[in-house]
Amino acid sequence: MMDNALICNKIKQMLSRGEGQSLEFKECGRGISKTAYETVCAFLNTKGGSLLFGVNDSAAIVGIAKDAVEGIKQDFVNTVNNEEKLSPTFCLSVEEVEIDGKILLHIYVPESSQVHRCNGRIFMRNNSGDFDITDKHAEVSNLYLRKQSSYSENNIFPAVTIEDLSHGVIEKARNIAAINNSGVDWAEMSDIDFLKHTGLYQKNLLNGEEGFTLAAVLLFGKDEFINMAVPAFKIDMIKRVENTERYDDRLDLRTNLIDAYEKAMEFVSKHLPDPFYMEQTERINLRENIFREVITNMIIHKEYLGAQPTRFVIERDRIFTENSNKPYINGIINLSNVVAHPKNPNIAKMFRIIGRAEELGSGVRKLYKLCKIYTNSDPKIFDENVLFRFELPIKANFFANAAAQEHEASTPHDTHHDTPHDEDSYGIRENMILSFCKTPRSRDEIQKYVKIKDKSYFRVYILLPLVNEKKLLRTMKNKPKSKYQKYITNPSSTPHDTPHDTPHDGEKEILSFCKIPRSRREIQEHLKIKDRVYLREYVIQPLIKAGELLTTIPDKPKSKYQKYVIKGYKK
Repeated sequence: MMDNALICNKIKQMLSRGEGQSLEFKECGRGISKTAYETVCAFLNTKGGSLLFGVNDSAAIVGIAKDAVEGIKQDFVNTVNNEEKLSPTFCLSVEEVEIDGKILLHIYVPESSQVHRCNGRIFMRNNSGDFDITDKHAEVSNLYLRKQSSYSENNIFPAVTIEDLSHGVIEKARNIAAINNSGVDWAEMSDIDFLKHTGLYQKNLLNGEEGFTLAAVLLFGKDEFINMAVPAFKIDMIKRVENTERYDDRLDLRTNLIDAYEKAMEFVSKHLPDPFYMEQTERINLRENIFREVITNMIIHKEYLGAQPTRFVIERDRIFTENSNKPYINGIINLSNVVAHPKNPNIAKMFRIIGRAEELGSGVRKLYKLCKIYTNSDPKIFDENVLFRFELPIKANFFANAAAQEHEASTPHDTHHDTPHDEDSYGIRENMILSFCKTPRSRDEIQKYVKIKDKSYFRVYILLPLVNEKKLLRTMKNKPKSKYQKYITNPSSTPHDTPHDTPHDGEKEILSFCKIPRSRREIQEHLKIKDRVYLREYVIQPLIKAGELLTTIPDKPKSKYQKYVIKGYKK
């Protein structure tokens, strides 16, 4: 997230410009103006833009009533994910800002690679107005043609089937999206519903062709189908510090973008230092924050039909990336001309849904701020004819200094916590953690809760023992090192303290309740279990695997119409 000063400065700059092609003000004192969604649709169809709620047409801040803020935010998120209102739907985030004691809401809407309708009508943005072009057939046709020709990620592959995509990767993305709780019931969707909802299955209204898009294949395709669809695709990760003629290490990635991102970040963690840095009272992981943004940009700004492979290279005096490009600025990107314009909006949208990309436009500002701290150099970002390039100069002693700083920060004499042998303190802390993790918590959340500063100590002596003893369960069992991993208390570890029934009692309760078919929501409400992931992974699924509980739609386990019933049920 951007810090508050940057956010306020950005908003004040918008107010000074006034409404225009890419900016719209809405008062929305206690509710959202009906025309706000027409503006969202127009921005999506045109060149994107920003909405400011709590500002009148004269650019004066009127603010939003404090008791109405959360309701407005929830209404907005729900509506842009409602196909009856906005089709296709689009996931947008709402940024809350306070200026001079008044609350404003900022929504950035990127240009979409699809054509959107609001209440069945197509809107375009022109100057400061939203215009309905639905009945202007020439303009609608031109809009579809522009979207298809501008965004290769929209290329449709009619022969690709759901079996050609990786169910495991789709499920992982869907589960992460559910944990992020972005206002959509992702976990209950089938694979095909999830892909349709995120714009990865489309129909070309000009020729009737429909199917999975190139974006779907790149994000979730099995490796062999990615290679067939985009033969030139690869991400080349290289370290060339000692052996400057060849390389010290190399990783050739030719897999789906979800897994490729994780493996690229592992390469970064392996070869780049993570110096100790505090911002006020909180430690900031400079390496992760910087290169999460860099790797994400490599992925969402690439022209995938280009022949140039994506490269990430670590050298003695610089770190740089380059990939095929369709330029938008055609020159150097800096803080004065940065424009939030993803070259692959649907790929970018998926990365935001699963929490791997932030609000578009904030990344460049973050890079300039954190790179200066990390290497004492400003990054250089080039949006040019053939290549999109990022370059970060580094000093000759960068690796040695950063390693020494990282070592100093992690030495035992600098930590202020109990030793592993302090059994009384450990027992109290264990109970605190198990109580805190009644709902899924990240490693960082748990560590802050028990006020332990040293991450390595916490992981080795506190967290992992609880996981190994099965007192804590991972929410992503197949990806123990995922940055999106969370931990939840095993109900059998604290039978008198957890909000859930123990497995034995829960089993009896659910089997008694499901003598007739029940939906997931009905079961969850009956058992009074707040966490949906917990219910699915640790209550429903074990009973299904044991054959005690059956699904009413076995061929579509993720169907939103799915219900559960005990074995032997007869209508």
